[in-house]
This record gives sequence, C-alpha cells and structure tokens, in this order.
Amino acid sequence: MQPVDNGEARLLGWLAEHLGLQDPASPRRLSGGNSNLTLCVAHAGGQVVIRRPPENAISASAARGVRREARMLQALAGRARVPRLLAFCEDASVIGQPFAVVQHVAGHAISTALPPSYPPGAGTLDRLGEELVDAIAEVHTLDPCELGLEVGDGASQYVVRQVERWRDLRAAQSVRELPLVGSLADWLLSRLPPSPRLAVMHGDYHLDNTLCHPQQPALSAIIDWELSTVGNPLADVALMLAFWGERKVDAPGFGFVQAVSRGLHGLVTREALALRWSRATGIPVDDLDYYLVFALWRLASIVEGAYVLYRQGKVHDDYSRNLERDVPSLLEEAAMIAGLAWR
Repeated sequence: MQPVDNGEARLLGWLAEHLGLQDPASPRRLSGGNSNLTLCVAHAGGQVVIRRPPENAISASAARGVRREARMLQALAGRARVPRLLAFCEDASVIGQPFAVVQHVAGHAISTALPPSYPPGAGTLDRLGEELVDAIAEVHTLDPCELGLEVGDGASQYVVRQVERWRDLRAAQSVRELPLVGSLADWLLSRLPPSPRLAVMHGDYHLDNTLCHPQQPALSAIIDWELSTVGNPLADVALMLAFWGERKVDAPGFGFVQAVSRGLHGLVTREALALRWSRATGIPVDDLDYYLVFALWRLASIVEGAYVLYRQGKVHDDYSRNLERDVPSLLEEAAMIAGLAWR
C-alpha cells in the first residue's frame, strides 16, 4: 500500500500522542467521497477514521468542508445518528492540511445492491427508505440555536442564494452548452415557495452517504457532513427522494447512487416517504416537486465543476469523466419534473 503522503509517520505519531492509540497502522483509503478523503487507521484497540482534504489541495480554503463537518458532528453528538468526533487537528505541519479524527462505524454503504446479510425483496428496501426518512427527520427537528450553531443572515434565503451562486458560477466557468442550467434557474427563482422553519441540513443526503447496520436493514450513521449548514430542510429530503424509486430518465444521472432502489417497481413511493418525514417534522410537503427540481438542478450545477476540471486536464478520474453524461441526465430529470422542454 502506498503511504498517504510524506507525513504518514507524523500522522501516526500525532494519533498516538493526542488520542493514545497504540500501534497505529498505515492508513488505508476507504471508497466514496469526492470532496474529501476518507482514511481508516487500525490500531490495537480498533479503528478510527481520518477525514482530510485531497492530497493535491493547495488552497487555504480546502479544509473548510472538513472544519464544517467536525463542528457539525460535535454539535449533533448524542442527538442524531452520526459518528463521534474524536479530535480535530488544525496543525497543517502534520499532513499538510487540517484533518478530523472520527469514530469508525461498522456498516454497509449501500448503492447498487443489498448486502448478502439482508433479507431480499421490496420489504427490506421499504424499511431502508423509512430509515432514511426517520434519521434525517431526527436532524431536522433539532433547534440549531440550542446546538450552538451559527445561523447566518442568509439562512432563510437558502434556495435563492444557492440558485444564484451556482447559476453564476456555471456561467463563468462554462466548457459546454448546458441551457437547462439557466432555464431551470429562472424556473426556480420565479416559483419560489414560502420557506419552512430553519433546520440543520446535511447538504448531500442520500443512501450512499449513510452507513447501515451490518446484519439488518437499519441506518447506523449519517456520514459526509462537509456540505452541512443551517437552511431549508426540504432540500435535504428532496435530494434523498430524487434518488429513490422508479427511474424518470434513461439512463439517470448518477445511476450508481441508490441504484438499489431506483430500478425497482413496487417500492414505497416518494410521496409516502415525504409524508412520513412531514409527520415527523411538522413541515408540509406541498411543494415537493419544486424541491425535487431544485435538488437535481443544484447537484448537477455543483458537480459540473468537476467536469470543468476534467476538460481542463486538471483531473483524470472516472467520476469526473462520467459527468459528461451524468450532469445532462440530472438536468433532464429536473426539467421533466418541472414540465420544461429540453430537446
């Protein structure tokens, strides 16, 4: 195995000194995650997880997501299904960037297939859908102020600020024609519904960003909190639902995310899961289609940035390469829900 970087010895020494880990082994890379790296370090007493920016990050802001995740995990500890934050290191001399040390949670990250230990069939998938809703509803019912989280002046304008930010950035960094970015942005801004009460948001919530119990269909932990904030909770549940159930386009964008549910008929519906979430949070879901459009559009607009880097020759991974098709597919599905023509 290749070392993480030249600071591997310093990292292992830091873990031994600050967390008392005995005989920590060389970190191994865990799959998943495109913004930050997830590494696992085994030691005499078990395992811990390291969350850090990519090795090639040179911007001073590269660690912003890791800091945000650490603050959110600390705030949610004991109140939601999240891993426990063990430590945060601001000293960039250790591995070149700040990093978080997080509890290791045993479990499955499910996307394309159910684990062999789970009972096969729609009943298991329905239970996973309910678990997804229940776990994020637990987060959305918490009071951000009681958690000590900062509520920014623009939190109530979360959707508007997101639409304007990503619309403008895509226009400024365009490498191909994507007219739906602009037309869907106009659609979203012209039909803005009343905002619900503010809540803690995960920012990228779907089955692939959770860990499920090793033996039974139950959600153990919500992971990857680098996009978390205080804002509109309907955006969270809508993204999860956008990846749930029957396929709206062929082939859908990010088909690997929750492929376990998207290709099957007869599962619990988006609408039923939305109502379950509404009952748990007290937030109406009358504007669900609007937020489905927003969730798909926002995701497409964000990840197009990785495709820009790919076209500029700055990244060469399969994830970025496949965005050539994934981004238009996400936009087409959003347009279909919105009732807009795209061909």
